[in-house]
Amino acid sequence: MVTHYKCPNCGSDMSFDSESGHLSCPSCGRQDEIESFPEENIIKEFDSEEVKEYHCENCGAIILTDANTTATNCSFCSAPVVLSDRLTGEFAPSKVVPFKISKDEAVAAFRAWTKKGRLSPTSFKSGERIKKMTGMYVPFWLYDIEGSANVTALATKVRTYTRGDTVYTETDFYDIHRELDLRYLKVPADASEKMDDELMDKLEPYDYGELKDFKMPYLAGYLAEKYDYDDEAMFSRVESKVLPYIDSYISSTVSGYSTVNYSNKNIHTQKKNVHYALFPVWMVYYDFEKKEHTFAMNGQTGKVVGKPPISGFKVAGWFTGIAASALLAMKAVSFIWGGVLW
Repeated sequence: MVTHYKCPNCGSDMSFDSESGHLSCPSCGRQDEIESFPEENIIKEFDSEEVKEYHCENCGAIILTDANTTATNCSFCSAPVVLSDRLTGEFAPSKVVPFKISKDEAVAAFRAWTKKGRLSPTSFKSGERIKKMTGMYVPFWLYDIEGSANVTALATKVRTYTRGDTVYTETDFYDIHRELDLRYLKVPADASEKMDDELMDKLEPYDYGELKDFKMPYLAGYLAEKYDYDDEAMFSRVESKVLPYIDSYISSTVSGYSTVNYSNKNIHTQKKNVHYALFPVWMVYYDFEKKEHTFAMNGQTGKVVGKPPISGFKVAGWFTGIAASALLAMKAVSFIWGGVLW
């Protein structure tokens, strides 16, 4: 099913406007709240025999997508369309973080980010080589996790003191036992096979204060995908993300000792609730030295992640500068103390 949101004024296709949070018409400027958009202006077309092939209601062109695409644009007339049948049943998201940063703002933010790389080549830092910038909603699972930890350890406190000419070391031993209840809310994990997990993890955090109940108009004008991996398949990765925080919390409860040796650390976690959500991401494709470099930007906060190229010349200069500074410092110390270096 292809869905178009038609402007009640002029009939043009409307798309989600990140600045106002409304559906916006590019032709006449009309804006409508998503919650109250009139049903008669939502145009749907569906052919039950089509799986990956849809037709644009505007121009009649064929829209070819892979099986996971849920929102796209017609490649002929550029109309934003939502493939509604792919957002129902088990593939229906429950939450969405809407785009807050427009494409123009994203371009400006990315260019500013490129200028911060001290060791990046000067030509890269111009920020003028953006090949493509695509706004897309990436599928995430959000887990509410409950757990428990049963910990035993042997700890010591060491005290050293002097009496007369004798130095004494006194060691006290402690048996430690902790039983902890743990709870973590909305731990995210991206569920798209296409997206780089490391990039998606580094885009965090998202502000969950702006998490909305999912409505399809949020997708109009952006790309979107449904999940490749269900919540069962992703839970082990979420556990691996949470365990370092659990370890850190356990350590905070046994502070103040000279040494701590754990004899048992039994940690159990289970998912209490799972939410299927879509998060906004600007994917940036940047041409540099005949290669395409991929970066990602948080579509809510503007945070940019990725590995910019490094200038070998600047790295060599940086190390040379450090070496020169160290040599000057050594000569200054030698001069102060009346010595010579050579």
